Amino acid sequence: MRKAELSRRTNETEIAVAIDLDGTGRHEMATGIGFLDHMLDQLSRHSLIDMSVTAKGDLHIDMHHTAEDVGIALGQAVQKALGDKAGIRRYASSDLAMDGTLTRVALDVSGRPFLVWKVAFTHGKVGEFDTQLFREWFQAFAMNAGITLHVECFYGDNDHHIAESAFKALARALRDAVEIDPRAANRVPSTKGTLAG
Repeated sequence: MRKAELSRRTNETEIAVAIDLDGTGRHEMATGIGFLDHMLDQLSRHSLIDMSVTAKGDLHIDMHHTAEDVGIALGQAVQKALGDKAGIRRYASSDLAMDGTLTRVALDVSGRPFLVWKVAFTHGKVGEFDTQLFREWFQAFAMNAGITLHVECFYGDNDHHIAESAFKALARALRDAVEIDPRAANRVPSTKGTLAG
């Protein structure tokens, strides 16, 4: 079963995550940050990965530690649920349009974490959420999931849509990349014979 549960506790945050890569997009989010919950809902719904995320963080300071640590925990859960990655499609990309915004996510479940982030926001916040924290979340997720992740927003003038299109495009690409390929269900998709990094 491609499932994982884990908890992460530091002096700044306490996080519990559960995922099922072969789910239907059921989700339950309670991070204490409304906009982050909204983005994670989209990630789960459009990837069809069941996700449960609870977080208690030092929000009296700011949202940075909670957002980053949720990215770390979710990334670790994805990596754990993938196991040896046998049978996955590995590569995927998604161009996602959302009204006047167009964003592309391309990824490789390679075991070699890397982030290319070409996303610009017009304001410092979406609601109460600092827009600079979106990159922090994607960086934390990519590094801990062990994926090469490229995110580029080609254009857009609504910061809510820019952020949401990035999460939805990640969801669609992740859904395709971690799906089991019936033509190669027992093979690790690498000439090395491993995707451990």
